Amino acid sequence: MLKTRIIPTLLMKGMGLVKGTGFDSWRRVGAALQSIRVYNMREVDELVLVDIAATRGNAKPNFREIDELADNCFMPMTVGGGVRSVQDIRDLLAVGADKVVINSAAIETPELIRDGAAEFGAQCIVVSIDVRRQADGICEVFTECGSKPTGHDPVEWAKTVAMLGAGEILLTSIERDGTMTGYDVDLVRNVAAAVDVPVIASGGCGTYSHMADVLGTTRASAVAAAAMFHFTEQTPREAKSFLAERGFPVRK
Repeated sequence: MLKTRIIPTLLMKGMGLVKGTGFDSWRRVGAALQSIRVYNMREVDELVLVDIAATRGNAKPNFREIDELADNCFMPMTVGGGVRSVQDIRDLLAVGADKVVINSAAIETPELIRDGAAEFGAQCIVVSIDVRRQADGICEVFTECGSKPTGHDPVEWAKTVAMLGAGEILLTSIERDGTMTGYDVDLVRNVAAAVDVPVIASGGCGTYSHMADVLGTTRASAVAAAAMFHFTEQTPREAKSFLAERGFPVRK
C-alpha cells in the first residue's frame, strides 16, 4: 500500500518566504534556507517550493537559488514557478529538484506536460491546479497565482493533464488557502475520483483532523499544508503520529 505523504508548502516571493489568504494579503514568514533546515529535522516526506511571483513577473526560475536550497535539502523537493519550457524542467532537475511543478504554462502550452513526461518521466511532472469555487458552487481553474480565469472545469482539466502524462496533481482551493478552515473535500473527492494519478490535497488545512477528513473520504494520496506549519505549533511529525493512530499508512 502506498504511504500517505505529509508535504509542507513553501511560497517564495522576492527574497523570502510569504504566506497569504486566498492567494492574497501576503506576509513574510521567513527564509527558505532556514525553513528547509528545520524541515530536515522534522521527518518531512517531501517539500513543495514555488516561486509565486515568477510567472506574473515573466521571470524564469531562479536556478542559482534552487541549486543552493537543494544542496541543503535532505528530502525530495518539488519546485515550481516560472516554468515554461522543457529546458526549464531540465535545468531545475539538473540543479537538484526531484519534481517540477507546472501551472500557468500547462494551460498555455499543454504539450509541455507531454514533452516533459516523455523526456524525464511522468514521475517528474507535477501539474498544479488552482481552483476557485464561485458563489453558485461552480468551480473554475485559475492561473497566474489565482488571478486569471481559464474557463476550465477542474475535473475535466485534471483528466486532460493526466492523459497528457502528468505524474501527479497538486490541487489547491484558492478561497480556502491560508484560512485553516479545512480542505475543500468535495473538490478533492471529485478530482481524485476522476484520475488515476496521485492527487495532493492543498488549501485550507489547519489541523491534523482536516488531514484525516480529506484522506478518509477521498482518494487523495497526500496532503499539503503551509499556514498550519507557519503559524501554529503543529508539526509534520505530529501529523504522522495522529494519522497513524487512525489507521492511515504513513512513512516512518
